[in-house]
Amino acid sequence: MQSALSLFSLATMLAVALVLFAGLWVMLRGKNPNLSQTLMRWRVGLQFVAVVLLVVYAYVAHM
Repeated sequence: MQSALSLFSLATMLAVALVLFAGLWVMLRGKNPNLSQTLMRWRVGLQFVAVVLLVVYAYVAHM
């Protein structure tokens, strides 16, 4: 259980980083501000999921 939560947490954090860099890349290129805004919204959602997974992992690890 702990290793699965650990892997999901790591995968979610990696996804957050990838979406962040993709959003910044699109924003710096300046071609499509709507896409950049959409990617930043996805980043916020993924960050929420990452925080929830980390809290669950910390709870399970200390049981």
